Amino acid sequence: MLTDINSNTNGNDSKKFKGEMRSPSAPSRVIHLRQLPGDIQDSEVISMGMPFGKVTNLLMMKGKNQAFLEMNTVDQAQTMVNYYATVTPLIRQQPVFMQYSNHKELKTDNSPNQVRVQAALQAVNAVQGGTMLGSTMSGMGGVMGATMSVGGGEMGARGMATQSPVLRVIVENLFYPVTLEVLHQIFSKYGSVLKIITFTKNNQFQALVQYADPMTAQHTKMSLDGQNIYNGCCTLRVSFSKLTSLNVKFNNDKSRDYTRPDLSTGEQHNPQPGMDQHAMAAAAFGSPGLISASPYGHGFPQAFTLHVCCVLTCVCSPGVYGDVMRVKILFNKKDNALVQMADGTQAQLAMSHLNGVRLHGRSLRVSMSKHTTVQLPREGHEDQGLTKDYATSPLHRFKKPGSKNYNNIYPPSGTLHLSNIPPAVGEEDLKALFSSSGASVTAFKFFQKDRKMALIQMSSVEEAVESLIEFHNHDLGDNHHLRVSFSKSTI
Repeated sequence: MLTDINSNTNGNDSKKFKGEMRSPSAPSRVIHLRQLPGDIQDSEVISMGMPFGKVTNLLMMKGKNQAFLEMNTVDQAQTMVNYYATVTPLIRQQPVFMQYSNHKELKTDNSPNQVRVQAALQAVNAVQGGTMLGSTMSGMGGVMGATMSVGGGEMGARGMATQSPVLRVIVENLFYPVTLEVLHQIFSKYGSVLKIITFTKNNQFQALVQYADPMTAQHTKMSLDGQNIYNGCCTLRVSFSKLTSLNVKFNNDKSRDYTRPDLSTGEQHNPQPGMDQHAMAAAAFGSPGLISASPYGHGFPQAFTLHVCCVLTCVCSPGVYGDVMRVKILFNKKDNALVQMADGTQAQLAMSHLNGVRLHGRSLRVSMSKHTTVQLPREGHEDQGLTKDYATSPLHRFKKPGSKNYNNIYPPSGTLHLSNIPPAVGEEDLKALFSSSGASVTAFKFFQKDRKMALIQMSSVEEAVESLIEFHNHDLGDNHHLRVSFSKSTI
């Protein structure tokens, strides 16, 4: 019989569990967890298994920072272990190691510690099943009373049963872009995030974040509501959603089901090859802290300047990902240039999306420069027109803090989004315009509800990049200048 083992574990009991440290066992209903926080609560361990099925038993070994978790079926245990093999399980920001146990089931006694564990099991399973806990918990003889500990606070049983594991998040004062990856980085500090959906509503960037249980959601809400992602901006407003579960159909830059890595990306484009979204988030937004002075406060290069090799006429290309302030073509290397962006976030976005992109038969190589700014020539010194100042350019897309354009940044693609089209300009006019540079137009479609916008598909990504450079801000007459950007869609 297995019994609860605390800090006074004797030698015989220690020997009983040494076999668990050997190589992983065959699949079992029982999962062995190690490296747990010393003051971990029973409910925290149970919540790790809840997304994958019913937790039927638990054995805590607090003196060893270990636990045994029993699932209802072997299939549920396999699903849990397979999921956490791809996503590091975290409890209070601390990685937890797990593997199958040699034990096929847990047989526990009626010690006070196990009575407490069984009460916790009944409580969380009641939450999972949507039942009320008043009568169950009142009969526990005072072991748990009417409350459970949640992140240092107390939550009534009835209150816990009415709360949702899904949080609604609104980001106010959106001065810097916030992505799904950034939200996952922040919210996973408080427990394993199962699903995230992001969207824009009423001109506000919002998200729905689902945890395994209402307790984790409550702790996260208490910790994050009102916090700024960066000092003075990007304020999180966190509340409980009326939804109890999220239905995620696609894994892409707008939605993610972390329990279903097999989901397709739908119509969204995959990130550029070699672009690690987690690494980008860590670099651009500072790795572990929530609060920083700016997106490049921790670990992000202080330079706002990019070093671009194989330059031709690509000033407009970085402008899709930020506002280009200055450009300097190097005197001794005319195919190299320095491009200064408005801030470090924009420099990171431009580098991540444009490095390796082909332009006029050559590949752009984009990296961070050691220079923090591009110096203008001193008065009276000519540099043959190699340095240009674009600080007052009308082409800037991100002059307004929190611009909606941040929500429409996509990797270079073969399909371009056109906007600000005057009524007098039709499909054939635009197809002829984009064909005039020698490119091939393969498809075209006006937006059904707004003919000021359209999609145009080129024969390749390279042709689309060249066309964007050529025709963004093109004068279509009637004081309408065409706006061109990359699209996430295809025709």
